Amino acid sequence: MDYQHQFLKGDKQLPVGKVVCIGRNYAEHAKELNNPVPDEPLLFIKPSTAIIPLSQSIVLPQGRGGLHYETELAILIGQRLTHASEAEAGQAIAGVGLALDLTLRDLQSTLKSKGLPWEKAKAFDGSCSLSAFAAPAGLDLTQLEFNLWINDALRQQGNTAQMLLPVTALLAYISEWFTLLPGDVVLTGTPAGVGQLQAGDQLRLQLDQVIQDETRVV
Repeated sequence: MDYQHQFLKGDKQLPVGKVVCIGRNYAEHAKELNNPVPDEPLLFIKPSTAIIPLSQSIVLPQGRGGLHYETELAILIGQRLTHASEAEAGQAIAGVGLALDLTLRDLQSTLKSKGLPWEKAKAFDGSCSLSAFAAPAGLDLTQLEFNLWINDALRQQGNTAQMLLPVTALLAYISEWFTLLPGDVVLTGTPAGVGQLQAGDQLRLQLDQVIQDETRVV
């Protein structure tokens, strides 16, 4: 699937939109990076050009420092959301998947130390690796488990029950600031266990019994 053209929702096609990301939505991840747990969601955006399918290899950027992985539950939006209620947000979910939010951690730290925006470290081309999306029907979004193995070693293990703000509340909150459109994707935060990728790494991601996908680093 070429994410630069469309998502598939049943037999319908959705345009590929922006990616709205949530920072520090898992307390243990905030602690492992020595960041304070926020009082409200920390939002940032990746453009559609950041998206690549998980089936495509991750290419290590040259001369930009370490590239870190962050495994996240991804939500595909199927209806316009503006100042939405949680019930409306739940009805707007078109798909549930997994994502790797890729971060140039050294660059991010440098930009943060200077008080500068850090989009260059988070929103570069290829910085959002997405699985296919499963239909949300029958899924309990408050109790979804997801895992990441690198070279067959378990590196991240998360459950949406650990989120500081659950999925539908998060979508409703985002819609107060940014209108979400069909084809937009929301990344809901990462659990503890993030780290640096190396050339040759083999990554395997699993969302409950719904999705399993693989990629590699070159």
